[in-house]
Amino acid sequence: MEQSAFEKIYEVVKQIPRGKVATYGQVAALAGNKRWARVVGYALHANPDPGQIPCHRVVNREGRVSEAFAFGGGNRQVELLQAEGVTFVNGYVDMEQCQWRRWVY
Repeated sequence: MEQSAFEKIYEVVKQIPRGKVATYGQVAALAGNKRWARVVGYALHANPDPGQIPCHRVVNREGRVSEAFAFGGGNRQVELLQAEGVTFVNGYVDMEQCQWRRWVY
């Protein structure tokens, strides 16, 4: 049985290490379709298991957190990331230091 787009996205998000972030586009590409960045957002908003699927580790390409973070707003996402050691510069994730270095080639 083939996995749904959301299932593929959740599998990628589960791999993002503690203290790292990935972009929506990066998750989309790793899930199999680089055009799924918006679908990644929908999937994370519908996250059925936040304890196992760390959706707080996904940010936009500039390192901005989501104002619509499904589990408590942008401030909660920042709190969760900071608790894992993710650093911020002027309100944005320090992508140079904290972006997960897994890519599709």
